Amino acid sequence: MTRTVVIAGATGFIGSHLQRRFPEEGWQIRTVGRDASADARWNDDGAIAKALDGAELLVNLAGRSVNCRYNERHRREILDSRVVTTRALGRAMAVCAEPPRTWINSSTGTIYRHAEDRPQSESSGELGSGFSVDVARAWEDELAAAVVPETRKVPLRIAIVLGTGGGVMSPFRNLARLGLGGHMGPGTQKFSWIHVEDLYRTVLFVHERPELTGPVNAASPYPVDNRELMALVRRSFGVPFGVPTPSWMLEAGSVLIRTQTELVLKSRWVEPRKLLDAGFAFEYPSLAGALNEIAAGTR
Repeated sequence: MTRTVVIAGATGFIGSHLQRRFPEEGWQIRTVGRDASADARWNDDGAIAKALDGAELLVNLAGRSVNCRYNERHRREILDSRVVTTRALGRAMAVCAEPPRTWINSSTGTIYRHAEDRPQSESSGELGSGFSVDVARAWEDELAAAVVPETRKVPLRIAIVLGTGGGVMSPFRNLARLGLGGHMGPGTQKFSWIHVEDLYRTVLFVHERPELTGPVNAASPYPVDNRELMALVRRSFGVPFGVPTPSWMLEAGSVLIRTQTELVLKSRWVEPRKLLDAGFAFEYPSLAGALNEIAAGTR
């Protein structure tokens, strides 16, 4: 019997990896998205319900990129692209005769506070404040509000995802090649991350373990600080030296490159305690190994 997964928001960096990997392990894929190639479009509840009915697993990755300036329009798009899509999936699933038994909905490790003192686990982590945290809370609240009694709902609090062909590696690589690959700001801020292949394996692992409930942190157990991050980026791409970038320069430059300094200055220390306690084994636990694999794939 063919297993079916529905991937919502499947056209991005993570979704493209999942669309390649699931069929390699015998899964059939249905998609929900904005593109004409999707099996269901976001403005068609009936089509979404048809795509979900009889599927085993739903993975929702929908959400506008946060790599932009947070003006009023972008803030609304970032929030709506997460909350409105999650709401639409809940509506559609409520009318399914045979809804998926697991709904893994993207969330973000950014929901935790700026932490340089201790790791933030699912049970002991402290939620932060600010726009990004407000979005994450609203996203998880919308998932919690969905009335789908036959379906286990898991918000996956994903750290920064690394891999070939997308994610944050392109700007880091470009900075290193320009000689600007030194540490950013103080350099002490933690960088929690996960390789995209381990994220795919996490999705399968969580689906196959019904005892995993509530939020799950998706991050390598070995974060680094920004100073070590940039040193490893330089090494993986064969760049011997990088000029550090002070916070004030990042604030000025962020306007020109149209992004937020929070993406590099916030200390994200996300501990995957539930995954570790359940026996999950990371294929890429160390950042050096992950970056070497990514660098080999981009040459």
